[in-house]
Order: sequence, then structure tokens, then C-alpha cells
Amino acid sequence: MEHFNLADEFVVLSPDKVARAVVNSPTVYQDLERDFGDFKGHELIALHEFQEDWPSWEVHPNGDETVVLLSGSATLIVKLEDTDHSIGLNKPGDTVIVPRGAWHTARIAEPCRMLFITPGEGTQNNYDSAG
Repeated sequence: MEHFNLADEFVVLSPDKVARAVVNSPTVYQDLERDFGDFKGHELIALHEFQEDWPSWEVHPNGDETVVLLSGSATLIVKLEDTDHSIGLNKPGDTVIVPRGAWHTARIAEPCRMLFITPGEGTQNNYDSAG
């Protein structure tokens, strides 16, 4: 049995539901692609802290992403059928399920911590605009 802080080590859940801790390093996402076969069929359970707006939009084409606010305040912006939907996350436990294939980003109202359960295979980022 392992004991660790989710901010320091993320959890990779394999397709056969085996959980493995991985160090949250500056290259964690590249490492995941390399070490877990392009992350095919895997999910990532991660804790992130944000002080400012996300610098990009992202999309997960292979499954829904669950986002849970643990502290602070943020607005998740989800693009569905060319329309931006703003979802306020204002109290601990507020949760959004981002549909597969939906571009999304976050605007941070106050420093916050968020828990993510992400189907990482095929994730794309766009630093200019959604999609």
C-alpha cells in the first residue's frame, strides 16, 4: 500500500484498473505518453493548484473528464457546438463532467485546487483558442 500527496504524485489507472503513482514533474505529461503507450486506455487522477487562468484550451477525445473543485473559485468554460458555456465552481465539491471531445479552459477567480479524473489518450492543447 502506498501513501502520498496527490499534488506531488498523480495516479495512473490502467485499462485493467491497476493504480500506479507517478511523480508530478515538469515533464509528467510527456513521461506519461512515453511510459504508458501513448496513454491508450489509461486515466489520470491528478490534483492541480491554480493561481491564474489556464494558458490554453484542452480537449480529451477518448472520454469524459471529471473536474472537482476542492478550494477557491473558478469558472470552467466548455465549448459545445460552437457555444461557450460558463460553469461557476464556487464551493468545495462543485463538479463538472466535461463531455468527450469538448474543448475547455478555466478562468481563475481566486487561487484554487482542483481534482481531475482524465482519460488522457489523445489529449490536445490549443494556446490560441478553442479547437
